[in-house]
Amino acid sequence: MGEAPRNGSAENSAQFGPTTRRRLLAGGAAVGVAGLAGCLGGRDGPVPAPEVTSDRIEDWRRTDASEGTAFEQSYGPVTVRALERTRIFEYAPVADALAEIVDADGSPVVFFATRVDLRPAIDGLPAEVGRDRVMSEAETAAVDAFRTRLRNAGIEDVQVADEGITTVRSGHTATAWRLTGAHAIDGAIPLPNGTTAEIDRRLEIGARLGVWHDGTDVIVSGGAYPTERLTAVLDESLPDAVDAETVVRRVADAETAEALATDPAEFDVEVSQLLISVA
Repeated sequence: MGEAPRNGSAENSAQFGPTTRRRLLAGGAAVGVAGLAGCLGGRDGPVPAPEVTSDRIEDWRRTDASEGTAFEQSYGPVTVRALERTRIFEYAPVADALAEIVDADGSPVVFFATRVDLRPAIDGLPAEVGRDRVMSEAETAAVDAFRTRLRNAGIEDVQVADEGITTVRSGHTATAWRLTGAHAIDGAIPLPNGTTAEIDRRLEIGARLGVWHDGTDVIVSGGAYPTERLTAVLDESLPDAVDAETVVRRVADAETAEALATDPAEFDVEVSQLLISVA
């Protein structure tokens, strides 16, 4: 269906190291007071959908969308509501390959994009309610929501591995996290001799998450991917004399085999480039 992720440099991936809330906010503040003036008093109506501007999204399939309240917090006389709108995607070549080979539902390669609308807007808050305080709430809510969405995608044991900063395509500075988790693959893979091999393996997962303020809204984006080739995981459940990639080519086709044999580093680049492209 689609092709394997495009080869590319990870130079725009998150560069992890010491970070402070002040550095995070500097990226959002770069638009200046004039840039924020338009959102004084907040937006009325529904939250606009987040947009993934990278053409890499062509190989991803939108599987769901949601709207809701990310958090609601009182700061003295003011109550801030964070309304969110999210789009959820799966990497179609891998999802289709797993469905064909082991009759699996869904994919361990997923991506999420969220726009969070703060009401009232940050610039409309009382002076004693600092932007960093509200962004801290937004970040905490974003990480919690990301964990939940990963669990909904079948990814468990999600842990934060590292935190740092990165620059997104719009020029803003984002707080960025690397996370780890695990995804169970179970089912049966048909063998050329007419029998089947039971698959019950734990797939190690890597994930990336970014949060930033774009001058109007808080943008949250991130994705997850296997840290080992899927064919290598399937190999562990097959007889010694049988090679997973060869079996997949015989049972399905070369395109399916290539999707399952994708280098995890390519998935990392794919997710990283999508992450920084959300607007």
